[in-house]
Amino acid sequence: MSRWLLLALAPWAVSGGDALPACNYPPRLWCSSWKIAVACQVEKQCPNFHHRAPAANPVSLSLYYESLCPGCTGFLVVQLFPTWVMLQDIMNITLVPYGNAAEKNVSGKWQFDCQHGQEECLGNMIETCLMNQLRDVDQYFPVIFCMESGSSVVDNLAACLKIYAPDTKLADIQACVTGDVGNKLMHHNAQLTAALDPPHKYVPWILVNGKHTDTLQARAQSALFQLVCELYTGEKPDACKDKAILQKTENLCLN
Repeated sequence: MSRWLLLALAPWAVSGGDALPACNYPPRLWCSSWKIAVACQVEKQCPNFHHRAPAANPVSLSLYYESLCPGCTGFLVVQLFPTWVMLQDIMNITLVPYGNAAEKNVSGKWQFDCQHGQEECLGNMIETCLMNQLRDVDQYFPVIFCMESGSSVVDNLAACLKIYAPDTKLADIQACVTGDVGNKLMHHNAQLTAALDPPHKYVPWILVNGKHTDTLQARAQSALFQLVCELYTGEKPDACKDKAILQKTENLCLN
């Protein structure tokens, strides 16, 4: 992972919606992202932003996955997160951890049975509660990437919070996971997954601009960076001129 890409992972404070962060960053980070460059009023001094692309509809990608599915982890860590870091100004992402799980209502509370066991159910719940607690993809996606990159998704939570979301209390995430909020959120993920058209046959199951086809799935898993650049209808950002080819991951967890 390149040095500038790592710098781009530095968390920024967003006041809400599309509001830009305050310039609370050292000069070495001012050109690490468009949002920070604008907030610090140095976009004209950043070479990579001299030819800023005009606004256009961002490319949307929705990932339906499981926290312990090897193919899901491979796609999220190798393809999705690096592409998002480099192209976040022209793409939106939605993460739905549930996948091939099953649910049943027992005395008014949902119980879940996951493909890779109860640890995966816990991992799915943790990542769902992170998204609900942190709200902003800029805040929760680095934490999820950190969790998925390590040897244990569940055990990595505390360390990843310290690195990427130090103001977030572990106890608040745990309360969501074990309480009614987490239970309802996971049921919502089950509903979103059940509503897929066509129905998912495996995970990772990828939607690009709201659509799933075998061709889009294959392109996303083998060369997501190039796919996003191709599909963006505005003037291509400078990052899309990068010729690096990301490694291919095509592992699936069948439904």
